[in-house]
Amino acid sequence: MTLLREGRSLGAALCVCLMLAGAPVWAQSVLVVETPAGLSIGQIDFAPGQEICLTWAHSVTGGRVADCFENRDGTMVLSRAYLHDFAAGLGEVAGRGTLRTAEGGGYWIDGINEAIPGNALRLRVGAPRVGHVLSDGATMLRLSARAAGASVFLRLRSHSF
Repeated sequence: MTLLREGRSLGAALCVCLMLAGAPVWAQSVLVVETPAGLSIGQIDFAPGQEICLTWAHSVTGGRVADCFENRDGTMVLSRAYLHDFAAGLGEVAGRGTLRTAEGGGYWIDGINEAIPGNALRLRVGAPRVGHVLSDGATMLRLSARAAGASVFLRLRSHSF
C-alpha cells in the first residue's frame, strides 16, 4: 500500500515536471532596434516598469530633446518627453500630459501615456550631429553612430527562455 502511494506521488511529481518542462522558465523583454528587413542593429533589456529614453539634438536649434518610453506589461508606451524650449515644432498639445519646468532648464511633459501601435516606432536615424541615442541610464545605444540616415524600428519584443 505504501509503495503504491509513493508510486502515485512520484508519478504526479513526474507529470508536473513534464508539464513545466514545456513552459517557459522566464520571459525577457527587450527594445530592439531593427531595419525594415528585420536586421537587428542593437537592443537594450526592457523589463516591465522600466523606462528607456531616445534623445537627440533638435534639427533647428541644436537643443536636447527626449522621448521616454515605458514597458507597461508588454506594451510600449510614450510616457513623457523633454523639450529644451518651444522652438520650431516643439511644444505641449492640450490634453496630452502635464507640462513642468525641468531642473536645469527646459520642460518635461509628463503623463503622456500613449501606447505605441504594434509596439513598434519607426525612426529615421539622424546624422552624427543629431546624435540619436537610446538609453536606460546604464546602457547607451548610439544610433547615429551605427545607422545614420537609416530607417529603423524601435520594437518591444518579449522572448521566453
